[in-house]
Parts: sequence; structure tokens; C-alpha cells
Amino acid sequence: MAKLTLSDLDLKNKRVLVRVDFNVPFAEENGKRSISDDTRIRAALPTIKAITHAGGKAILMSHLGRPKGGPDPKYSLEPVAQHLENLLGQKVYFSKATVGDEAAQVIAQAPWGSVILLENTRFLSGEEKNDETIASQLAALADIYVNDAFGSAHRAHSSTEGVARKSQLSACGFLMEKEVQYLSRLLENPAKPFVAILGGAKVSDKIGVIENLLPRVDTILIGGAMSYTFLKALGHNVGASRVEEDKLQEARDLYERANGKIKLPTDHVVAREFKNDAEHWTAEGDIPEGAMGLDIGPNTIQAYREHILQANTVVWNGPMGVFEMDNFNKGTFAIAEALAEATDKGALTVVGGGDSVAAITQAGYEDRVSHVSTGGGAMLEFLEGITLPGVAAITDKTVTQDA
Repeated sequence: MAKLTLSDLDLKNKRVLVRVDFNVPFAEENGKRSISDDTRIRAALPTIKAITHAGGKAILMSHLGRPKGGPDPKYSLEPVAQHLENLLGQKVYFSKATVGDEAAQVIAQAPWGSVILLENTRFLSGEEKNDETIASQLAALADIYVNDAFGSAHRAHSSTEGVARKSQLSACGFLMEKEVQYLSRLLENPAKPFVAILGGAKVSDKIGVIENLLPRVDTILIGGAMSYTFLKALGHNVGASRVEEDKLQEARDLYERANGKIKLPTDHVVAREFKNDAEHWTAEGDIPEGAMGLDIGPNTIQAYREHILQANTVVWNGPMGVFEMDNFNKGTFAIAEALAEATDKGALTVVGGGDSVAAITQAGYEDRVSHVSTGGGAMLEFLEGITLPGVAAITDKTVTQDA
């Protein structure tokens, strides 16, 4: 990497401020709230342990939810501190303040080799506006800043971009380093054949990605509701399927520029109602009036599988249908299975985006792909060729400083 990483630094007796992504989901049962998925917390453990084992202080900060107008107990990170304690098997010092003397005191009193978690960064008014004062206050808490929150790297906030600029020394954590390395391999000389699988609801979300990938890929497999915008743009009847009417011309232009690289579904699982128990059937070619496409059909599944299994590089972002409904998840789960098989054969496979990650996890294949990205929006922007502010602000390796 062209940026400093944790491995480049001497962390002994250093206060290391780490931006993590602890924006985890909570479930409520019998009046008690508990973390329902701690994947993001566990993803940060290697970076946290590296700092503490080296004799530094790991000072963690994260956002949680979208509190409005200031502190809200519902979005406090204190329950996360307790959960992290259990995962690490050591005390986690929680600071009820995010910046200032109170936070500095908690950090000072914690011994070397300890972990401190600061309160929700979004309790600070101006954090999301990249307020310079907040960035300076955060930087003042530590000797080194480390960004390990790839999922927030596309946002120029005080705790991601601003603090990196205000810190004397900044670096990528292990998770951030891994994300950038894998995604860079997709854009820089990927092993051919290179197949991209793009799904989800909107063509508009993926136009930039398609344009940036077109010169690099051999094939783009389109699924999900976005496929109906393409199909309608090409003159097909898509019935009552979801379509972005204002993107029809753009979709047609993209398809024509792709010179055959873009593949679209040839059959569809359709229904007249958007619900799991609706009567459904497979429609080949055009979709009948009044029916909507809710998944790719068996012929499309087979064709897409063949492309995936012949590939040496595969990236997947977006489901093939309404995979949350059991009757319309076969296409998405078939793609997950094909990716696992391609990985077994030696392909580099990368999965990202909330729905795709959820699907590959539900299918039980998350450990059978090369990399599961922790960033949805950040991954798309990276693949689009956009420089992520949270990464750009990290100290370059060419800058020689005594860490």
C-alpha cells in the first residue's frame, strides 16, 4: 500500500486513536437490548490486539445509529464496551465523553496495553460536517491516528478525514489495509476472465461502477430490479416490474457501449403480488402484463453459473431478486454457491454490499470466498474509481517520520 499501515509503526507506549465501525444492530427482548450481530466488532479485533500487545493504548471511537441533535442514551456505545470486554477477555475502559478533559482523563488513567472506548462520535454536533474543532480535539487525545473503519471511509467526517489531517501520524488498520488490497486487485490488472455480478434495486446506484469496470471486465451479469430497467430500455415488456423510468436512455447507452459484456436475465420468477406466498411462476422472455419479476429464472441461473465458474476474478454486489422472501431467493443463493465453487477452483472472489453479504452468510459460504467487504457504499465508490477521503488523508509511506 502507498499509505502507512499498522505494521509500519512502533506502538509501544503510544496512545493510538482508532476509528472503528461499531455501528452494530441491536435486538430487544423482554425489555433488554443486546447486540444481534457483532461481525463488525470482531473484524476490528486484530488491530486492537496488535496495539495492546505492543504496549500501546487502543483508544477506540465509532458512530452508532443516527442520533438527532446530540446525545441519546439509545445510541450509547456503553453496551458495545461490555460486549467488547467479553470478546477480548480484558477490561474495556468506557469514556462517557468523546473529546475534552473527561475523555483525556479516562485515557491517562488507563494502563499501557489497555483498551478505551469513547462515546458515540455522532453525539458531537458537527462530526458529520467534518468540523475542524472536533477533528483537532480528537487528534489531541492521541499520538497516532489509525483508521480501521472501511465502511465509513467514503465519508469526510471529523472522525475519519478531519482527524487524520490534524494528526502528526496516521495509518490504516489491518481491516482497512485488507479491504484496500483486495479491492485494488479488482481494478489493477485483475486475473482474466473477470466477471462482475451486479444486482439490487437501482441502476442509478451502479452506473458509475459499471462505467469504471467496463474496460476491465470480460462480463457483467445483471440481476435484481435493476435488470428490468435495462430490459425495458431494450424494448422488452417487463410487466409491473420495478423500473427507473428516468434511467432508460442511460441504461440503453451503457448496454450498447458494453459491446456484449452486459448479460441480462432471459427468464424470471414472477408474481402478481409483492409477497412471499403470492402465486408465482417462471416466465421466459418478456414478463406478462400485471406480473412483476422477483428473481432470476433457472435458465439465467445456469448461464450465470457458467460465467462465474469460468472466471479467475469475480466481484459481487447486489442480490438477484427479493432474497428476503423464501420463494424468491433461489437466484441469489445460487450465485453465492457458484462463488464458493469458483473460489475452490482458485478464483479471487470478493463480495460486498449489505444484501449480498447477508445472502452469502445465510447460505453459509462466507468462509468460502476470498474476501467479504465490510463496506457497502465505500466499496461501490472504490470500484467507481472515487478516491475515498478517509483513505486519502492517511499518511503516505513516503513520509518518513519516527513513529
